Amino acid sequence: MRDRRVAVTGLGAVTPLGSDVEATWARVVAGEGSGASVTSFASDGHPVRIGCEVQGFEPERWLDRRSLRRTDRFAQFAVAAARMAEADAMVDVARAPDRVGASIATAQGGVASLAECCAGVETARIHPSAVTAFMPNMAAGFVSMELGLRGPVGAPCAACAASAMAIGEGYDAIRLGRAEVMFCGGSEAGITPIAMAGFAAMRALSRRNEDPARASRPFDAGRDGFVMGEGAAVLVLEELEHAQARGARIYAELAGYGVSSDSFHMTEPDPAGVGQARAMRAALADAGVEADEVDYVNAHASSTSVGDVSETAAIKLALGEQKARSIPVSSTKGATGHCLGAAGAVEAAFTVLALRDDVVPPTINFETPDPLCDLDCVPNTSRRVPVQVAMSNSFGFGGHNAVLVFREHQAVAAGG
Repeated sequence: MRDRRVAVTGLGAVTPLGSDVEATWARVVAGEGSGASVTSFASDGHPVRIGCEVQGFEPERWLDRRSLRRTDRFAQFAVAAARMAEADAMVDVARAPDRVGASIATAQGGVASLAECCAGVETARIHPSAVTAFMPNMAAGFVSMELGLRGPVGAPCAACAASAMAIGEGYDAIRLGRAEVMFCGGSEAGITPIAMAGFAAMRALSRRNEDPARASRPFDAGRDGFVMGEGAAVLVLEELEHAQARGARIYAELAGYGVSSDSFHMTEPDPAGVGQARAMRAALADAGVEADEVDYVNAHASSTSVGDVSETAAIKLALGEQKARSIPVSSTKGATGHCLGAAGAVEAAFTVLALRDDVVPPTINFETPDPLCDLDCVPNTSRRVPVQVAMSNSFGFGGHNAVLVFREHQAVAAGG
């Protein structure tokens, strides 16, 4: 691997908490949540009627009328987040489009468009763009077309680890010299009748229909499943010298990336956390960071009974029990819900902002400690602490594990 450092120079997001990164981050730090009764479809009769929806999204701000007709909501989220990240980074893509790419993931793709397509089969009324609207690679495809990117473009498929993997693959593309700039992240628009019914059938979702604001409760003893979220986040990754040469603001450096597989169960993690710990150790080794140097972990913890316990075990395995208990380990899914294929990117953005602001976001809705999740989960209130090295965990159905390590940018002195 070439010795090329990778900087984060831009952030963009559309989330249930806000229409941009800073609005979202302010609410996360304030300990606010987004759980509510579903409004995007008539949920009467459904076993789960709650979610964390993006409110007030205006796709026409980001796409022209022709593109709107051809895209699903998940691709529209991705384009909006990418446009915001582009503006935030102040990067001129047109100067060298062949050296700028995208890696944008999703877990489900255009579920709503797929449902429309299936319904149209009965009447033979299928839109010519129906198939491309639901294809999972079309968030990446539309981002590349809207921004004029001609470098490497991909769309990793790894369930809820997908967008962390997308960021990792963009990181590798820059380190290998295949690109100078990569737009990396994920997008999801899964609050639909099909997706909600499917996840409810596997007993993955919280059924606190009468108390949606407090339903997503990672690490809490009373958790009963995750709350479906939606949205998108995109990070602009840039080769460090390229960023410095144009005077870019550098949020942080992406220093390490680790992946592994549990090879255990389709929907449940290995309860011992061995596979997840292996990904964490790989990311730390890639970053050249010792476990003792980690200041904060943004946990995957999605508020499921088995998942939060296995991740607790994994963090202890990766960092050592004493270190794991001594640092803040919070889950922001209490605030955003579980954004599935977008979750890793949304949480990577939060991890970068924790480094920028020296503040650790809280795990909200934490009321009753679970003795099997005995870490410092930063209950309910954010905490100001120095953060120089932070790790973001993302795990997905199928046993996919992806971990990112970010660190504060530190300039190297000449000759050093």
